[in-house]
Amino acid sequence: MIRCILTTPEGDVREGDVRLIDDWKTMPTAHLWVDMKGESEAQERDVLERFDCHPLAIQDAHKERHPPKIEEFENHTLIIYRGISSFDAQLNFVPQQVCFFIGERFLITLHPGEALSIERLLNEQGKALLALSPEHVALKVMYTSAGFYIDSLLEFEMELSDLEDELLENGNDVLMRKITTYRSRLVKMRRIFSYHKGITQELTAYDYAHLPRGESETLHAITDVEERFERLYTLTQMYYDICGDLVDGYISISSHQLNITMRVLTVITAIFVPLTFIAGIYGMNFEYMPELSYQYGYFFVWGAMLGIGGILIWLFKRKDWF
Repeated sequence: MIRCILTTPEGDVREGDVRLIDDWKTMPTAHLWVDMKGESEAQERDVLERFDCHPLAIQDAHKERHPPKIEEFENHTLIIYRGISSFDAQLNFVPQQVCFFIGERFLITLHPGEALSIERLLNEQGKALLALSPEHVALKVMYTSAGFYIDSLLEFEMELSDLEDELLENGNDVLMRKITTYRSRLVKMRRIFSYHKGITQELTAYDYAHLPRGESETLHAITDVEERFERLYTLTQMYYDICGDLVDGYISISSHQLNITMRVLTVITAIFVPLTFIAGIYGMNFEYMPELSYQYGYFFVWGAMLGIGGILIWLFKRKDWF
C-alpha cells in the first residue's frame, strides 16, 4: 500500500497515491510524505529512484534486520529505525524495520507491516507536522513509537512487582523460568534502545543537512526523542537488574533452606554417631566381654546411650543448631 500526503504553505492538503509525486514536482514549496507499507522491493526501488535516492541507501533499506543507523547523502538523510508492530505487558513484542528517507521537501517511509506510530500520525497530526517540515514528521514517528514502548514497559513494571511478591511468598521453578524469559527479552530490547540512543545522540551532536539543529523546533524535537530513548534504555536496564536481583534472591533463599535442612540432618547424624559406635562395640562377637556377664549391663548401656543423646541435643539447642 502506498499512501501520499502533500501540503503547501498556503494550507492546501491533498491525500492520494503515487500520482501526487508528479504534482509535488511542479510545486517548489510543497512538502510530500510517501508511506509504503508491505510493497515489493521492486516497487519501493522504483519510487525511491524517482526521488534520486542514493543506491547504497536503497540497498541498506532493503536489508533484513539491518541495525538502526543514520547516514547522510547528498539530497537526503537515511534513518533505519527499529519500530514495533505489537507489544504487550509481558514484553512480547514484534519489531519491524522502518526506514526514513528525509529530504528537504520530502519524507519517504518504508515498513513491511503496520507501524502503530505511522498509522497514528497519518490519522491525526501528521499533516500539520508535514506542513512545517518533513523532518518533524520523522522525529514525531520515532517519538510516538518510543511512547508505545514506554507505556508497555510501565505496564510490565506492575507485572514485575506482582511477580516479585509471588516469588517471595511461594518461589518455584516455574516463576524462575518466567523471570529468565523476561531477562532475555529485556536484553534484546536494551540492545535496540542502545542503537536508538546512539542515533539520537548523533542527531544532537552533529548538524545533518536535512535535520538542522539550527532551527529551534527541530532541535527541540530531537531533544524530546533523545530523552525518551534515554529513558527507555534506563528502564530496560533497571528492570533487567531487578530480574537479576530476583533470581539471586531466589537462589539465596533456596540455598538457605537447603542449609537449614542439611544442618538438621547433620545434627541427627552427630547424635547417632556415638550411639552407633556403642552399639557396634557391643555387637562384636567376642566370648570374653566383661559387660556381657554383668546383670544390669543392658540397662547401663541404654542409659549411657540415652544420656549421650540427651546431652548432645541440649548442646545443639543451646547453640541454636537444632
